[in-house]
Amino acid sequence: MSGETRPGRTFPAEVGPLAGACILQIIPELEAGGAERTAVDVAAGLAAAGARPLVATEGGRLVGELQAKGGIWVPFPAASKNPLAMALNVRRLMAVCRREGVKLIHARSRAPAWVALGAARRLRIPFVTTYHGSYSGRTGVKVLYNSVMARGDAVIANSHYTAERIRSLHAEQAGDRVAVIHRGTDLASFNPVAVGAPRVEALRRAWGVAPHERVILLAARLTAWKGQRVLIEAAALMRARGIGDFAVVLAGDPQGRTGYERELDALVEARGLGGVVRRVGHCLDMPAAFRAASVVAVPSVEPEAFGRSAVEAQALGTPVVVSDLGAVPETVLSPPDVAPGQRTGWRVAPGDPAALADALAEAISLGASARDAMARRARAHVEAHFSLERMVADTLAIYARLLQA
Repeated sequence: MSGETRPGRTFPAEVGPLAGACILQIIPELEAGGAERTAVDVAAGLAAAGARPLVATEGGRLVGELQAKGGIWVPFPAASKNPLAMALNVRRLMAVCRREGVKLIHARSRAPAWVALGAARRLRIPFVTTYHGSYSGRTGVKVLYNSVMARGDAVIANSHYTAERIRSLHAEQAGDRVAVIHRGTDLASFNPVAVGAPRVEALRRAWGVAPHERVILLAARLTAWKGQRVLIEAAALMRARGIGDFAVVLAGDPQGRTGYERELDALVEARGLGGVVRRVGHCLDMPAAFRAASVVAVPSVEPEAFGRSAVEAQALGTPVVVSDLGAVPETVLSPPDVAPGQRTGWRVAPGDPAALADALAEAISLGASARDAMARRARAHVEAHFSLERMVADTLAIYARLLQA
């Protein structure tokens, strides 16, 4: 038996304890991002299973999509990190839970997690956390602050890398309650068949890419650890080797980092790449963006907790080159783990422009047959391990188990 949200997407509805149950997720804002996207996807799955999915958040660009998929927006000052405001928010959240009959709270960020923990313990209802990021901080105070994400009755890690990090940093709090649920990809939207040529062509025109140019895409917010500088240096090496007819597209929101924007622009000019590297800002049509690319780069210089871009690009059959760091290697099949003929992408040493340039050059030079074979392998790999349906089903199963207990 199954519940359906729209054609091509089916979620399980056999989790009996969820029928009619009110489940509240709490997150600072519903802007673009992996945690925010996951909150919307789980809300859609809850609605399909017959539950009432509430999301307590300050707002954001994904609120409309949340509501369209059956989720209920509860305006709430969830982004506040002020200790006094957080203490007041515990009472506010308890009032929401009592009014709506909330049976379980799921927190997806640290500050609102402390609020949710206080409310859930006082109300004696289950508390779930998802540890989405490689949280920084080694001081005792910061480790304590981060530890709230390991204090759930169930602690969801979005990768095996994240799970090991939780166990090493917060073993006392997490105990044996850690479950790995990889972030899910919407295989209906991220599907080559679903992305028509007009969308791809329109995006390439907006980027100013000539028809003959091969696109090397880095889709990430503009922040130093995402590796934009490493990619620019790799592009300079490729040009120095005589490789041409490619464009580097940096698609991501600067989020107010004007200094970093100026730094990237200066590096582009210094390397003579003014006609090669383009900063295009936030992209609303990521399936078309990945389809427009000849190769997608994920050259992070610090560990990623998951690596959504690599998975979504593989779902569309686009070759990927990623840093062999953090959780991203879990998503890409590459030697030595598999034979060269079974790879779905390339893994290279982080912060190494020469290694990145070598892999990018190999990826954009693939022949049609080799590219098609890699695309089929990559799609099958994502379908087997990183589907949205699998993520939602596994998450709802945790909710059902806690409600039964």
